[in-house]
Amino acid sequence: MTAMVHAPDTEGTAEPAARAATSTRASRPARTWALILAACAGQFLVVLDVSVVNVALPSMRASLGLSTTGLQWVLNAYSIAFAGFMLLGGRAADIFGRKRMFLVGLGLFTAASVAGGLAQEGWQLLAARAVQGLGAAVLAPATLTIVTSAVPPGPARTRAIGTWAAVGAAGGAAGGLVGGVLTDLLSWRWVLLINVPVGGLVLVGAAIWLTESRAGGRASGGGGRRLDLPGAVLVTGGLAAVAYGIVRTEESGWTAPVTLLPLLGGLALLGLFVAVGARAGAPLMPLKVFRSRAVSAANVAMFTCGSASFAMWFFMTVYAQNVLGYTPLQAGLALIPSSLSVIAGSKIAPRLMAKAGARNVAVIGALVAATGFGWQSTMTAEGTYVTTILGPGILMMAGAGLATTPLAALATSGAAPGEAGLVSGLINTSRTMGGALGLAVLSTVAAARTSGATNPEALTAGYALAFRTGTGVLLAGAVMMLLWLPRRAES
Repeated sequence: MTAMVHAPDTEGTAEPAARAATSTRASRPARTWALILAACAGQFLVVLDVSVVNVALPSMRASLGLSTTGLQWVLNAYSIAFAGFMLLGGRAADIFGRKRMFLVGLGLFTAASVAGGLAQEGWQLLAARAVQGLGAAVLAPATLTIVTSAVPPGPARTRAIGTWAAVGAAGGAAGGLVGGVLTDLLSWRWVLLINVPVGGLVLVGAAIWLTESRAGGRASGGGGRRLDLPGAVLVTGGLAAVAYGIVRTEESGWTAPVTLLPLLGGLALLGLFVAVGARAGAPLMPLKVFRSRAVSAANVAMFTCGSASFAMWFFMTVYAQNVLGYTPLQAGLALIPSSLSVIAGSKIAPRLMAKAGARNVAVIGALVAATGFGWQSTMTAEGTYVTTILGPGILMMAGAGLATTPLAALATSGAAPGEAGLVSGLINTSRTMGGALGLAVLSTVAAARTSGATNPEALTAGYALAFRTGTGVLLAGAVMMLLWLPRRAES
């Protein structure tokens, strides 16, 4: 009797339990990819805004009366704030939670986009871009940490990082097209205002899909729930001063006081940042993370690649408009193949890594990009689309996509749980910092070659010299990677 009563009860409870377990297993991959989608959407936005304003710069100058130096700071105000505060954002994600920092960063980024789109004076636009960069710095490290936390180590994580890298690369690549379409059809203000509806949708999706996670226990460095705000101010101020000093060389040369003071002051601030961090209880950037060969080498390599690839978008768009006479929309459309090639490179990289190793794929990517830069440096004022934009653009960006995925995988492999956000922020910082300083240096190189002339031939000569310089930087980076990077990411 008992057996007869018990057997149906067991069956009745086991069957729903089995169905529930099956449902849970089935829903797990879907939820994982929902997390990755939300994180990648945030990464797309912050990288998009590095390049989306490029084709809108002439319109911004006409509307707000910005100087040539002011135009460059529309880019650098964002990039430097982004790079300088990203380590702080990474540490905050570890301490206060990845979801919370994702939402805070995206909210700040979206609000600053409103302010920038409504700016009536040049300084208002520059201030809004800097605040945008701050929001991006809080948001970006959380995106990579969410991706790496959602997927266990192994091929699946490598593919997820490849997706994250491809989406980020697509954001940078799509900037020209998005900016061109919005500037031509609406106005330059919409290159910033478009972030508002998109940011709002991502905020809602993230609030629903993301689950809170943070580093276990105390933050790395032994400082508990503390943030090194002075460290963030020092590194950001140092970067801004160095970039300003480099820009000043265009007008005043390297030995003028207006150049030397910000250069030396910026280097002093960066040195102070390192010195203070070495003695702080909870430093913004614990120097011990660089004991890992993978972390140190991958970050230097990412800095090197970023210094060339970020500047590429700037010079390609101004060459298309100022020399070839393209409209903003035409310039954006012209770069679509490059946009697709960077995505393809990022997605192909994980498959190649499984066969050739992360180091070799990164080296190959740098060499492919260097080939494209060398080809682009042969540009002329009467160049055709195929030979001066299409062909070299595809090589430059396919190479950048190939290099980014293995470098991100190497940099984040083997990170301690309490340092996941920090290391994610560090690799993003290296790329963006390289981009900001690389743009300043290559713009100075181009300006020195043109000597103030604005005719198409002089401008082309300046742009070509910048691409030749970028070729040398990438070749040196490829050699460095071959000698320094470990062969594969740590599992």
